[in-house]
Amino acid sequence: MSDTAERPSDIVELDRVIIRFAGDSGDGMQLTGDRFTNASALFGNDLATLPEYPAEIRAPAGTIAGVSAFQVHISDHAITTPGDAPSVLVAMNPAALKSQLGSLDRGGTIIVNTDTFDDRNLAKAGYDENPLSDGSLGGYTVYEVPMTHLTKDAVAPLGVKPRDAERSKNFFALGLVSWMYTRPEAPTLDWIHSKFGKSAQVEEANRVAFKAGHAFGETAELFGHAYTVKAATLEPGVYTNITGSTALAWGLIAAGQQAKLPLFLGSYPITPASDILHELSKHKNFGVRTLQAEDEIAGITAAIGAAFGGHLGITTTSGPGVALKSEAIGLAVSMELPLLIVDVQRGGPSTGLPTKTEQADLLQAMYGRHGESPVPIVAAKTSSDCFFAAIEAARIALKYRTPVFLLSDGYLANGSEPWRLPDVADLPDLTVEFATEPNHTNDDGTEVYWPYLRDPETLARPWAVPGTPGLMHRIGGLEKQDGSGNVSYEPANHDKMIRLRAAKIAGIAKDIPDVVVEGDADAELLIVGWGSTWGAIGGALDRCRVRGQKVARIHLTHLNPFPANLGEVLARYPKVLVPEMNLGQLSRMLRAEFLVDAKSVSKVRGAPFTAGELERAALEALEA
Repeated sequence: MSDTAERPSDIVELDRVIIRFAGDSGDGMQLTGDRFTNASALFGNDLATLPEYPAEIRAPAGTIAGVSAFQVHISDHAITTPGDAPSVLVAMNPAALKSQLGSLDRGGTIIVNTDTFDDRNLAKAGYDENPLSDGSLGGYTVYEVPMTHLTKDAVAPLGVKPRDAERSKNFFALGLVSWMYTRPEAPTLDWIHSKFGKSAQVEEANRVAFKAGHAFGETAELFGHAYTVKAATLEPGVYTNITGSTALAWGLIAAGQQAKLPLFLGSYPITPASDILHELSKHKNFGVRTLQAEDEIAGITAAIGAAFGGHLGITTTSGPGVALKSEAIGLAVSMELPLLIVDVQRGGPSTGLPTKTEQADLLQAMYGRHGESPVPIVAAKTSSDCFFAAIEAARIALKYRTPVFLLSDGYLANGSEPWRLPDVADLPDLTVEFATEPNHTNDDGTEVYWPYLRDPETLARPWAVPGTPGLMHRIGGLEKQDGSGNVSYEPANHDKMIRLRAAKIAGIAKDIPDVVVEGDADAELLIVGWGSTWGAIGGALDRCRVRGQKVARIHLTHLNPFPANLGEVLARYPKVLVPEMNLGQLSRMLRAEFLVDAKSVSKVRGAPFTAGELERAALEALEA
């Protein structure tokens, strides 16, 4: 899976590097980081990324609020996070330098576009003095490159207008950094052709800018040498670089194929979940139908209607949308229809931090509905795991005839990593058996269909496609009589139906894997994680064990119901630590369910944990 690049004669070999591209939201930093990542993936590196978007759609250019950043960690060995701190910062303007400098390793490398460090941009960023000349960057290696000027000069022979030429400066930066780290050029040049080929001048301008940046690195004599990070040793197979949203969409498609059901998505666009709608809309050849509804309520009720009609019904959203969908989720609980509610979590409450990550919707998924309405919860742990989490959520929904929450978050959705494509033969069979015959005989001998007769093992009710001869039935939000499905206001029947639905969800615990402990069996401290904390917890565990500390970990994919052995595992450890990007939601659930003294480690800064942060928290817990 590796590619080769022309390499300078003097190359320093590194085992890893963390690079952060930062600039104004119009500078193309997400594209720059994405293309560098793609070239590194084709080169054979393991990698992890952290895109960060400004919260304001049109923040004033040159201001801190308008800074867009993309961090990529590439290595010659397995990694699980985008890195604690970048070792290289590419800053396209003063605001990018000021907002990102604090995250850079002391002694790290800064590459700046000096053309933007004029009085106006310095003032917008809040600088009283030019940091390139006031000595404040003395602890770093700084490379000053007039990227805008050099880009304009390079593309001038093409007849490109100066304002249009300036838009290609991100490709100049990409070419320079690609030279510095000996990335293959072909993937980027091929992408430029495929992306901009319809406009010959735009394609050529971006191609020339990229080549100019590459040539500048090679000839400017600013840089003592280039670097390389060798390809990682990965399990053989076919790989692709994938984001969490794309993996989740593909997992939903795979679930539909394995269930032999058409897939219907009813969704209203919302950051950061919209990419799932965009991706699914491309795959009508797999029987995928997508509806961009007029609001969140229309999106989920359309999905419920599709489920009633025999489809795999899905709705995608973020926390604010879940709040709007809550009554309809309760309807799906009452109707006992399979439905997937995908929640790509973001910072809240209300509009909150729409472009930043958080894990604060767990209790909302658990309890955020009217009445006793339990719903299974499945959480993905990595960007690529979103594929398998989607299939597992669909398996539970289809087998047990229930809505299921599938939790991702902004970090997983936008981040990317290499993913080995699975063998389709290894995916589970999700085939559904629809009811085709009457299942009850009335006292007068008439054969009828009762929609609430239950499978004795799963307690799931039968699923009949509307229009099936002889299977006319009624379902809805009013309480139904057990068995017949007739509307019932009888207190005893309501009590029975409430308990049956709760028992059905609780019984799923027998159908999910036990938690597996990693680390030291005789550890004093157990770290319990869920969702996207997986990578940082793994890094912290490794660091603690290198120090000689005995630490163990478990990571939960199923959050309702919990795995059957979870209580027994928790009871074995004197200390339990629960890192979450919220104020302790899982720890509350563990305390309530198992009466353990689960201590929270909370972070609500719109950014994921670093391994270093959790290493310190674990050591403090061990010393306490």
